[in-house]
Amino acid sequence: MIARLGKARFIVCAALVLVLIAAVIAVGADGLKLPEATGKTVKKDGKLTVDASNMSEGYIMVKAKKTSKKLRVRVSTAGAKLLYWLNGDGEYEVYPLQFGSGKYKVELFEHVKGKDYSKEGTLKLSAKMPDELSCFLYPNQYVNYNENTACVKEAQAMCKDMTDQGEIYKTVCSFVLKNFIYDYIKSVSVQSMSQQMPDIDGCWDNRMGICQDLSAMTCAMLRSQGIPARLMIGTVGANTYHAWVVAVVNGEERFFDPTAELNASNKNETYTTERYY
Repeated sequence: MIARLGKARFIVCAALVLVLIAAVIAVGADGLKLPEATGKTVKKDGKLTVDASNMSEGYIMVKAKKTSKKLRVRVSTAGAKLLYWLNGDGEYEVYPLQFGSGKYKVELFEHVKGKDYSKEGTLKLSAKMPDELSCFLYPNQYVNYNENTACVKEAQAMCKDMTDQGEIYKTVCSFVLKNFIYDYIKSVSVQSMSQQMPDIDGCWDNRMGICQDLSAMTCAMLRSQGIPARLMIGTVGANTYHAWVVAVVNGEERFFDPTAELNASNKNETYTTERYY
């Protein structure tokens, strides 16, 4: 067959195959979207490096020079500032651009002593996103998963033959409510829930979690199936820290609070959003 095609045509076909393979690798198994630091657009300032190659998809990759000191990253845009941790291993971490197209500022801070941090880099970015929901289809620090995460594998298995987003959404939410419970012990033993990352793997392994664990796990399962899902963080009722899910299903927003559905909180209370990821 190669001989009949001719050398030139074979090279073209081979190149096309390589492009298709690269696309599959970038998306991941079963259509799973995973962030990449492709190196196409890299910006640096001081100890801060940002791979901005995929801003159109709603995320950036950030790293700093390797250090044993604590690092913080602040991502800000008009009317919003979000502060994150950054690893000191010199490796990229993914941060969402959840406020859509526009101008962003990324700042790196390194711990000095006590509560003091020194600024070690500042970069200004301009993002344009054809689909401003795209960032809610990727993992990030708060909704942290990959192709090997157990809940993602389960979602892929049980939604394998489904094409309707409504059916997928209902299946995932029903699965969470049938197989998980609220972790009352963790809720009173953890010192500050607002300072801790959601524990998706721990929630899965123990079949229980607090509000942010259950909500982040639900988001991971929905995102892996192509449904944009926001992890909402704020307060409910009388200023009680809380986390819940807002997904976009067939173009319509759907509210899902696994904690309330498991009768560990009252979904008739007032929800106040402080931030979302």
